[in-house]
Amino acid sequence: MRAFDIVLFGASGFTGALTAARLARVAGPDVRWALAGRDRAKLERLGLDVPILIADATDPASLAAIARQTRVLVTTVGPYIRYGEPLVAACAEAGTHYLDLTGEPEFVDRMYTRYDALAASTGAKLVHACGFDSIPWDLGVLHTVSQLPEGVPLKVSGFLRVHGSPSGGTLASVLSIASRPLGGLAAATQRRSAEPRPPGRRISATSGVLRYVGGWALPMPTVDPQIVGHSARLLDRYGPDFTYRQYLAVKQLPAALAVVAGASTLVTLAQIPPVRDLLAGRVTPGTGPSPEQRSRNWFKATFLGQGGGERVVTEVAGGDPGYDETAVMLSEAALCLAFDDVPDRAGGQLTTASAMGRPLIDRLHKAGITFSTREPAA
Repeated sequence: MRAFDIVLFGASGFTGALTAARLARVAGPDVRWALAGRDRAKLERLGLDVPILIADATDPASLAAIARQTRVLVTTVGPYIRYGEPLVAACAEAGTHYLDLTGEPEFVDRMYTRYDALAASTGAKLVHACGFDSIPWDLGVLHTVSQLPEGVPLKVSGFLRVHGSPSGGTLASVLSIASRPLGGLAAATQRRSAEPRPPGRRISATSGVLRYVGGWALPMPTVDPQIVGHSARLLDRYGPDFTYRQYLAVKQLPAALAVVAGASTLVTLAQIPPVRDLLAGRVTPGTGPSPEQRSRNWFKATFLGQGGGERVVTEVAGGDPGYDETAVMLSEAALCLAFDDVPDRAGGQLTTASAMGRPLIDRLHKAGITFSTREPAA
């Protein structure tokens, strides 16, 4: 028997501290959990009455030691392409379930090609993107698909409306992704050659193309379609021919143009190391928006699903997406994987939909992140 049910690695960071505080509120006395990180003093300053384990993201031996002590290991330490692999390796080797908050497509692809087979052999479930990247999308699509006919081609489109604020860690991850286009392409190519395709089924999940649907729908080149596509390959319920497209919804053309221009400028500037360093230095890692700022933030993801002659509209909505609700999503995912009656699935690289599915949807709904259905417009 392992000493802990859950270990949270990186709790001294901004999102990590929010996740630790929420676990302290909801875990209950029967949950054996601990904090882990390299700086004991910072972890002690959180003021939580739980054990503290010392480990460093750059010290594989220390990570292996904590992986062997827990059933579920949760990490908020990014950028993951820089710091994440040793912990994935430790969990895959130890048969320990792993959860993170990555939004980095290259990292997810590289971890699949390097550790999926090992994790499958040890029973470790490696579940990436357990925050705003990509739970609303992954579980929102699952919720939508579950209300459509079985065994027929299905199409789902997701549209995001959001008001949020970045933290230092988020900016560091975005810059890391934007600065490595060739690395991301190489990792995706390697994964496509290694990952088996489900026989007799077709899966297409990408960001969409620019559309006007009563407002402007902009393509969202994020990790989310990649995660949704992985769920569709693992779950036969998505049908023989599944298509998913994802968009950012913007009402006015000037705002749409500003989003496109801003994203293009950021990608361009991220290719220049001195400029990238200057941008990264504008927000210090470990810092983020105040509680007052977060209280004004919100998100709503709307999904339009169709198949077998039926249509359905679902919504996933909540408060501050990047931090408050991400702490809810990550902590509930950890508790779900540790204690709930989740789908009977072997280890390997999985997704929230395939590893936890409806039990996690139910947990999140009870925690205030709503999953709803409404009648489609005529």
